[in-house]
Amino acid sequence: MQWDLIIRNAKVFDGHGSPGRVGDVAIKAGKIAALGGRLPTAESAAIHDAEGQWLTPGLLDIHTHEDLEAELDPGLPEVVRHGTTSVVVGNCSIGLAFGNQRQSSMDAAQDPIVDCFARVENMPKTVLSKAADKATWSTPADYLKHIDDLPLSANMAPFLPHSMLRIEVMGLQDSVSRQPTTAELDRMAGILDEAMQEGYLGLSTDGLPLHFLANEPNLSKRIPTQYAEFGEYKKLTDVVRKYDRVWQMTPATDDGALTARLFMLSSGRLYDKPLKVTALAAIDSVNNRSNLSRGLLFTNLLNSRALQGKFRLQCLSAPFRVYSEGAVSPLAEADPLMRRLIETELEDVERRQEILCDPEFIEAFRAMWSRGKSGFNMGHLRRKLRLEKEFLTRDLNDMQIYRSSVDVWPGQTMAWIYHRYQAWCLNSEFIDDAREAEAFNALGKDIRDDGEFFLGLLRHFDTDLHWCYVAANQDPDVIKRLLLHPKLLPGFNDSGAHVTNMAFFDGNLRALKIGLKESEACFTHMLSRLTSEPAEFFGLSNVGSLRVGSRADMLLLNPEQLVSYDGEASVQYQYRDVFDCHQLVNRSDGVVGGVFVGGQQVWDGTDFCCDHGKRALGGALRARA
Repeated sequence: MQWDLIIRNAKVFDGHGSPGRVGDVAIKAGKIAALGGRLPTAESAAIHDAEGQWLTPGLLDIHTHEDLEAELDPGLPEVVRHGTTSVVVGNCSIGLAFGNQRQSSMDAAQDPIVDCFARVENMPKTVLSKAADKATWSTPADYLKHIDDLPLSANMAPFLPHSMLRIEVMGLQDSVSRQPTTAELDRMAGILDEAMQEGYLGLSTDGLPLHFLANEPNLSKRIPTQYAEFGEYKKLTDVVRKYDRVWQMTPATDDGALTARLFMLSSGRLYDKPLKVTALAAIDSVNNRSNLSRGLLFTNLLNSRALQGKFRLQCLSAPFRVYSEGAVSPLAEADPLMRRLIETELEDVERRQEILCDPEFIEAFRAMWSRGKSGFNMGHLRRKLRLEKEFLTRDLNDMQIYRSSVDVWPGQTMAWIYHRYQAWCLNSEFIDDAREAEAFNALGKDIRDDGEFFLGLLRHFDTDLHWCYVAANQDPDVIKRLLLHPKLLPGFNDSGAHVTNMAFFDGNLRALKIGLKESEACFTHMLSRLTSEPAEFFGLSNVGSLRVGSRADMLLLNPEQLVSYDGEASVQYQYRDVFDCHQLVNRSDGVVGGVFVGGQQVWDGTDFCCDHGKRALGGALRARA
């Protein structure tokens, strides 16, 4: 037979912005062999009738931490089922490029992979240890070979992670205690240069003041990348610039001057050649509306003729809804008081109780909680104008219960519960739910304000109180505007991280829905933003496109189901055997009719196919030389 498979009668979108056309696609040896209106079925070993469905290139997820999950479940089911066939890993300066760091660490008591990932990505140490146990390679080149050997059901394209690079050269303890010597910095640049030659996408760094280590004696220290000075960033990004690769960074939101200076490294006018930079940005912040205008201003300025940059912000295609288990919340790390609770081991309930019962802690927390909420002062003015710097909401109206042992609480706000508590204080017979009465009795009737009430709930329920709030991207019109901005990239899904705190595996589908609700032409444009555009920006060949010779990584969509898809209602809390813990996931059942990787079907719309996670259908994607 001339072909292995023909997909017939689908409306085919090439990923490059051309209008969709009904036709056939033929596949041979994992690649697209032919496209046409009506291909001869006698020439194919198999036929897949896709009438009524739309066929597109497989989607790219440009910000994930699926490198960890790939070691435990290489089928990567939670991204594949939503039509994502290529994921970028090694983000936020952390990853597995130097796999055996935990065995070869200069600091015997340290576990670099676990210690860096645990609080940054809010992942249980038990899960991280399982993944790290499989990491036996020692060099970035060997890691690429390892990826190729995994039975992946999606492709993986890694960045070289800066924190791990620092640890490799300096050791964990020194990487957060001092600056590198000239020789050490030269060695970092040399390793990075070798990685670029091997095909790594570029360098990832991180500046977000929420990212701390998870080991003694470094619980109050941030991850290694954040101790670098401008000269180190400059030397390393010069290597990235030389190869026309990408610097993926997270801005230092607590140091505007440094962030602006680092952004300017993108300028081809200042540095002879443009540097491709992509920066994570939840710029439509609920607490600070100035982030949006500043972010877009910088983006337009850096990409202007005057500066000649290649700068892209990454934006999320959904409300930035963060789920929390008691005090364990990724954005709560920004507050020193909440951080004291997060620094304790997840299993150390006794230590958290000691902190929560400490009178000094309670008074300090109440002061923090009430700051700027009343009075004639700048703090109150900033709050009224939505110009606060806090990541964590301090409004019970914004905090919604999604799981609780009290049956009447899920779906309600904490403000609603507080009002019930106040009614109970006046008349205890008001409450007829035994568990709710038990909780209120534990709090007592001496709670003075909503901040102390919140602490009381944390004290009573610990991590069994599951709540969520939207920290950014509340306005759908703003989300659409950002996703379609020519100098922004849809992304920032963080797939594979924040196991119980975030669920944006379906982020690409949500972006496509936004486009389709506007028009088919807008859908076509949004599709290119999730396929050919990021593939071109990151220097990836043969993905993100339906063209003869490209990899046969493809997605079948049901357009009617996509239009009606409710991403906010798709979040589920499910037990993952491979992790031995629960995880937030998304379910887009009915939207995706099929997913093909390397010409093999891995998802049929309802279930995974026989080759899923059993043989290498995907592999390591390398940037073009």
